[in-house]
Amino acid sequence: MDALNLRALMTPTNLRLLGAPIFIMMVLSMMVLPLPAFLLDLFFTFNIALAVMVLLVSMYTRKVLDFSVFPTVLLVTTLLRLALNVASTRIVLLEGHTGPDAAGKVIEAFGHFLVGGNTAIGLVVFVILTLINFVVITKGAGRIAEVSARFTLDAMPGKQMAIDADLNAGLIDEAEAKRRRKEVSQESDFFGAMDGASKFVRGDAVAGILILIINIIGGLLVGMIQHGMSAGAASETYVILTIGDGLVAQIPALIISVAAGLVVSRVGDEGDMGGQVVAQVFSNPRVLMLTAGIIGVLGLIPGMPNLVFILIAAALGGLAWYKIQTERSAAAAVPAEAVAAQPPPESLEASWNDVAPVDVLGLEVGYRLIPMVDKSQDGELLKRIRGLRKKFAQEVGFLAAPVHIRDNLELRPNAYRIALKGVEIGSGEAYPGQFLAINPGRVTGPLAGRETRDPAFDLPAYWIDASQREQAHALGYTVVDASTVVATHLNHLILNHAAELLGRQETQALLDHIGKDAPKLVEDLVPAQLSVSTVQRVLQSLLEEGVNIRDMRTIIETLAEHAPRLQDPIELTARVRQALGRSIMQSLFPGNAEIQVMALDPTLERILMQAVASGGGEGAVIEPGLADGLLRHAAQIAQRQEDIGLPPVLLVPPQLRWLLSRFLRRSVPSLKVVANSEVPENRTIRVTAMVGSAAG
Repeated sequence: MDALNLRALMTPTNLRLLGAPIFIMMVLSMMVLPLPAFLLDLFFTFNIALAVMVLLVSMYTRKVLDFSVFPTVLLVTTLLRLALNVASTRIVLLEGHTGPDAAGKVIEAFGHFLVGGNTAIGLVVFVILTLINFVVITKGAGRIAEVSARFTLDAMPGKQMAIDADLNAGLIDEAEAKRRRKEVSQESDFFGAMDGASKFVRGDAVAGILILIINIIGGLLVGMIQHGMSAGAASETYVILTIGDGLVAQIPALIISVAAGLVVSRVGDEGDMGGQVVAQVFSNPRVLMLTAGIIGVLGLIPGMPNLVFILIAAALGGLAWYKIQTERSAAAAVPAEAVAAQPPPESLEASWNDVAPVDVLGLEVGYRLIPMVDKSQDGELLKRIRGLRKKFAQEVGFLAAPVHIRDNLELRPNAYRIALKGVEIGSGEAYPGQFLAINPGRVTGPLAGRETRDPAFDLPAYWIDASQREQAHALGYTVVDASTVVATHLNHLILNHAAELLGRQETQALLDHIGKDAPKLVEDLVPAQLSVSTVQRVLQSLLEEGVNIRDMRTIIETLAEHAPRLQDPIELTARVRQALGRSIMQSLFPGNAEIQVMALDPTLERILMQAVASGGGEGAVIEPGLADGLLRHAAQIAQRQEDIGLPPVLLVPPQLRWLLSRFLRRSVPSLKVVANSEVPENRTIRVTAMVGSAAG
């Protein structure tokens, strides 16, 4: 049984779980237990190897979160160095009088070979390394981490709102939104941890200086008092060992500090650091040519190392020439491809091919927006539009017509135009490479940029450069790129015109889709009892008032139940709305919370009921003065409801619902008119305002 338990304990998963605690306990034990010289050499070598490994990982890391464990690594390596300092100090003071290799071969090598056994040179080298680490690298990296932590924390609300905006626009799904929110939170935690972890490195540098001074004084006292050595002999023995000990700890500390600086100073995540440096520093042939000329002129000055300067100038000049030749070759290849891609001459004879049908949905862009919609250039807007159609189908209940995209040279370079059946329904401007900072109503300051309005929701906004993105996030703006601006505008217009997008063809396709799972249900309704056009009108009426048609089974069953007695689409829509009442109220008042609605004044309700009775329902007419007062008062009450965070919903008798919905829709588009019969019995109703007390 014990053997089985031991075998279960030695699994790879358990070993990984036990590795960290065992390593920490070993490090702590080094501060208490004496180590032989061989183990000390082993741990010093491991410390150097670990520092080099951390440096290389930080250089090849694409994003800071790819190395999110770095603050913990920083703490562990600092603790390891301090434990080695304690262990080496103990063995130097105990065995230093026996010879230069008393504390191991690594300390001897650093004390003799690297500084030539000269105590003065060793002290100078150690002080210089410590100053570089403490004053230059650690201080700069700590400052970057501190500022990054503050700006990352300030930018969190803006980044969260941008994620919510992408989710609402259908550009990402819920899983991607959760992943991005987690990434934003982790990024904030990382820079906060790095701000604190940088103090470990600074403390380690200070401790290294103090340990060096203490070891030199302690070594001299031990050598002269306990072992009877002369001052010169004690100095030569213990000071060299102490310097070797300090250098073997300080060099890995310097490497780790450089790694910390590389991690926190990264900007962007396009590639590893080496690739970014080569691409951004050595990519401009003009810069290379000018640098080669300057270095070459300096190399001609008498007394300068002419050969070295001329070699460097020649290398830079050769690289510049190679870059120029590469650019010319690429430019020369473009006309040849353009000639090869020329279309054949068009026939002058007219044909039916010249009669182009009007696109249901069209997006026209100016020439500067073409890269956003060009497949060959991996246009981001194309992916977003595909995501929009998928999200629309999932939320509304049918598949809209595809968006046909074309360029239009008559538009301004950065303009775009959205058309429904050839008629413009929206337009705007977008600037690729820039970002739109939208003011959601609670920003803390203005931005330096091109002032504009958000095309989808008409909110105040600024077009800003990429360098201002973090500042905009910190001020509370919702920042989105140019592709998201166009996609959000398109999504908003598609939702508002969903009823017009549901044509006869889409209705038939929807019925065919439902018929795959419930063929008998569809066959009994269409065309036996209702025509496709009648079903289409019912569905359009629902969509016009913001009711999705995802629950097609309930809709078809309700139509089949009432079709033998009713054929009027308005009456059928009313019956369908009653069947969908639970879904309608859930979309307006999520959960099982109390339904807080507006209601009609009893006097106004009685007048409207009389108008409906006398006008025969659909032909009812409201007296002009009463209609004007009703519109004004309904708009005021609806705005008041929105200001206190409630959806503007007007609860009316079933006989008045269609009349008031059609009457108020144009003037108060945000107001939803709901019939009493559509409210489920388990929902509690509370009237918060009366419409009509000031309408007459």
